[in-house]
Amino acid sequence: MSAEHFAYLGPEATFTEAALLKYLDAQGLRTTARSQPMRNAVAALDSVLDGDCSAAVVPIENSVEGGVPATIDALTDHGQLQIVAEVVVPVRFVLAVKPGTDPTTLTSFGSHPHGEAQVRTFMSANFPDAVYLPTSSTAAAARDLANDAADHVAAVCPALAAERYGLEVLADDIGERKDAETRFVVVTRPGAIPAPTGSDKTTVVASLRSDRAGALLEMLEQFSSRGVNMSRIESRPTGDGLGLYQFSIDLLGHVNEARMADALQGVHRVTRNLRFLGSYPSAVKNTVPLDPTTTDDSFAAAAAWLDSTLND
Repeated sequence: MSAEHFAYLGPEATFTEAALLKYLDAQGLRTTARSQPMRNAVAALDSVLDGDCSAAVVPIENSVEGGVPATIDALTDHGQLQIVAEVVVPVRFVLAVKPGTDPTTLTSFGSHPHGEAQVRTFMSANFPDAVYLPTSSTAAAARDLANDAADHVAAVCPALAAERYGLEVLADDIGERKDAETRFVVVTRPGAIPAPTGSDKTTVVASLRSDRAGALLEMLEQFSSRGVNMSRIESRPTGDGLGLYQFSIDLLGHVNEARMADALQGVHRVTRNLRFLGSYPSAVKNTVPLDPTTTDDSFAAAAAWLDSTLND
């Protein structure tokens, strides 16, 4: 990918920037790419759609909280955008202070509410008298502390934020969920679809024709009957009335695979609208072997049988 100007969900030094840096390192673009923090997912995607940035990095799923509605809705509403990659970043929080701060004076700490919820056990055990002061983001807690613009004495933030703003880390990896991860996607304007790697994901958005009984099952059967597994499905309102929903779905596989292409054609037939948002390499390799009846060879053999039958 030749993109060198990236937008990301800001402010600086968030987990989203960490995801961007991880992606740039993998692409060999760290020293040449420019990056720009954006106030929200809509602004980040707008910058790509308008041509101001080549790509955007936004969070789409967290292993604890599930899907990120703001990103899912923004991707669905924009439409003319494509996911070309994903990045998974461990969610690790540190407790940081200004250099030289005496830990016994830690009477308050700042963080985003989601961050505070993840470190409640640690803070209660080690700093039971410290008062929690909410901030707009975990990175903002570190930034404001470093710039003497905060009421809190310590910040619960990503390690990147502590490093970026010159803070001293009192404790590392203080979250309750040691295996917590957030998944981010790299989004560009529509273009070439990344080639299949054998371990890929495809993201689509499907709207049911109606809310009649069995409509959702009818759609899901298109995937199950062709051996296409889902790794995520989120229902989101269409905005057209109560009870009307569309579904953001991540599928394991690539659109160039026969089983995936056949399944998506089936979904297109039974839904009101189907939007393809991209096929791209999975950040976590899929080690589950395909059912022999759903491989490309099996679909090719079935097509050859039909062709020979019709031409006998």
